[in-house]
Amino acid sequence: MGFSDRLAELGIELPPVAAPVAAYVPATRFGDVIRTSGQLPLIDGALPAKGKVGSDVPAEDAKGLARVAALNALAAAAALAGGLDGLSRVVHVTVFVSSAPDFTGQAAVANGASEVLGEIFGEAGRHSRSAVGVAVLPLDTPVEVEVQFATV
Repeated sequence: MGFSDRLAELGIELPPVAAPVAAYVPATRFGDVIRTSGQLPLIDGALPAKGKVGSDVPAEDAKGLARVAALNALAAAAALAGGLDGLSRVVHVTVFVSSAPDFTGQAAVANGASEVLGEIFGEAGRHSRSAVGVAVLPLDTPVEVEVQFATV
């Protein structure tokens, strides 16, 4: 079973590739590696929530937003790879969390991205990861996700 079959089995539809909000491209390819730009949890071009995790946005909501951002990253990578089955594995995930000063649950928020990639890629979805708390992110988004994939 290919990754596109697994996606369909899970009932997940990849969103259209999000248009960049500044001077960059959604993803780049170098050899057999595709790295995405930071993807926001945009749904139909809009952020479903804004603000700091731990004060304005509950951690569980932010985890869901990290899942959305990871799917946006997957869409960008798949577009560059000629489709989802042009990817062979997830290599690394970085999740930035716009955090209230006392919020320390970045890893739990990042699980939203890691878990959905694991659901889709199975063993090939196991990856290294960084979960980073930051003061603010573009457009006041609560999370931003970057993913590095290996290609077929």
